[in-house]
Amino acid sequence: MSARRHQAAPAVREPRGRWRRWRRGRPFTAAVLIALGGTEMLVTLRAPLGVLLHIGPQGLAAYLVPTILVLCGVLLITTPQQRVFYALVSLVLGLVSWLTSNLGGFVIGMLLALVGGALAFAWTPDKHSPPVVAAEPETPEPRESEDDADTVLLPGMQTPDPAPADRG
Repeated sequence: MSARRHQAAPAVREPRGRWRRWRRGRPFTAAVLIALGGTEMLVTLRAPLGVLLHIGPQGLAAYLVPTILVLCGVLLITTPQQRVFYALVSLVLGLVSWLTSNLGGFVIGMLLALVGGALAFAWTPDKHSPPVVAAEPETPEPRESEDDADTVLLPGMQTPDPAPADRG
């Protein structure tokens, strides 16, 4: 009876294992922190406080910086190969938000963006797990005849069809 329980356990854990492999294959925590930092800055811009002042280009930058931070967070999840670029953009915009977005979303959003950018910069893909490679079907070795001695076959190609004159 214990053998049946042991066999059923991997089927139950498989969806969780796929989620875990997918999440570890990208800087997930860093991306979430960056997106949360940008979202927090956007929320503080809508706060009804008398302290908030938006004049000219700085008013546009106040909305642009957090929007790009949220976008960097999403792009870190979707394209982890570009993590260094998105991490550097997030770090720079996190510092710029101090000037443009109400002291970086009252410091909280700025800290979230900076910690997320540092985590994204430090993240590396797992080198220890073997890559998943699809099994390639075996191709038969091409036969060489006297007529085909000068024909070069690329991998996966079969011997060329004879010309219509050769078919008989």
